[in-house]
Amino acid sequence: ERALGHYTHEKNPVTCQAALTTIEIIEDEGLVENARVVGAHALDRLNEMAARHPLIGDVRGLGLLMGVELVLDRETKTPATDSAEAVMYAALEKGLNFKVTMGNILTLTPPLIINRDEMDCALDILDECLGEAGRAPL
Repeated sequence: ERALGHYTHEKNPVTCQAALTTIEIIEDEGLVENARVVGAHALDRLNEMAARHPLIGDVRGLGLLMGVELVLDRETKTPATDSAEAVMYAALEKGLNFKVTMGNILTLTPPLIINRDEMDCALDILDECLGEAGRAPL
């Protein structure tokens, strides 16, 4: 007798089947475990980079969702926005694409299917670009 609301994509059986199939593929191919293993490896590498690159103020992440905060000074945590942009564009020229969040956080979100070798290649590019940005005059 009464409609309480309706949304265009609500209860659509085609999109429900697509979602269920996606979940099935994620489970069958072990992509959650892959994200855990490759993500942990990446965080280890990023923390190692933080020890060598004064630009890195913090590294954080869970699975394949990672953030690398760039700062001008680790004590004051002043955001290194110019450096973050320089790193992003230098990486893009070398074939690595990622987003910068809040002006100074390199947001790394590789696909669930990435393997350790591919992640290492990406992190090698990032490491090189961080080194270049750390040597550039402010």
